[in-house]
Amino acid sequence: MSHPPPPPPPPVVQNISLRFSESFSLQGTGTTGAFTPPPAFPSPPGTGATRLLLAIIHSFMAKLVNKLVDSFDHDETTPDVGCVRAVLAELVLTFLFVFTGVSAAMAAGSGGKPGEAMPMATLAAVAIAHALAAGVLVTAGFHVSGGHLNPAVTVGLMVRGHITKLRAVLYVAAQLLASSLACILLRYLSGGMVTPVHALGAGISPMQGLVMEVILTFSLLFVTYAMILDPRSQVRTIGPLLTGLIVGANSLAGGNFTGASMNPARSFGPALATGVWTNHWVYWIGPLLGGPLAGFVYESLFIVNKTHELLLNGDI
Repeated sequence: MSHPPPPPPPPVVQNISLRFSESFSLQGTGTTGAFTPPPAFPSPPGTGATRLLLAIIHSFMAKLVNKLVDSFDHDETTPDVGCVRAVLAELVLTFLFVFTGVSAAMAAGSGGKPGEAMPMATLAAVAIAHALAAGVLVTAGFHVSGGHLNPAVTVGLMVRGHITKLRAVLYVAAQLLASSLACILLRYLSGGMVTPVHALGAGISPMQGLVMEVILTFSLLFVTYAMILDPRSQVRTIGPLLTGLIVGANSLAGGNFTGASMNPARSFGPALATGVWTNHWVYWIGPLLGGPLAGFVYESLFIVNKTHELLLNGDI
């Protein structure tokens, strides 16, 4: 006696196989750990529509996890986190730079009448403090934010396409905030001592002071391009430290003429803390003209096109 054929099995959704990277790098440790997931998920129970929905979710999660694992494999961090760290670094480093420079000027007794010429020994002491602080702090922050510490550096690099406009705005905001906090704190810690403010020397007109600041900032950025940003430089590893030397030299050269600011943030903090804004615009316009001008001259005349492209692509 023949039996009727068995009914066909209910339709099922094909198992979804999820494949992950076989290993991932533990960021910051250099070690490798193995991770072997099951070759496939079992078919989820329920109706066909439910199984299909769960299968789509599984597929989406597989792609997401693979993306995360790949990011560990390439030792990458999200750009947002990197930008936040860089801005915080600029805040801390600029605070320390301004705190050191202004406190050295206060200790040297250069807080007299604005624009009054300092004795050469006093000027040399202040210049050495700024040179050491700039060299060490730029080196300390170079791998995190580039160690700008200076809106003129930030704007100069932005104009030449080395950093984005958004990052430049965040850097400048952090630098100005840091300078303000440093000078306000110094006034409190020093018991209200006079905070030295950048001012034009006796007989120096605003236009003369402007040209002086343009030239001093031009030399600072020109050296930065030559020693750090040019891939052909033979001293790139110690370039950030050597930038302190040009800061010291410029401070000696222009200290009794304009105060040798070269840095709008360095001038902004003392002006805010004391309320003295006389000719303050000189210390913004001058550096913000000199910095981009140095970048334009160096990249136009001294960096060949092929090398310049590699620099902009970040392949250095």
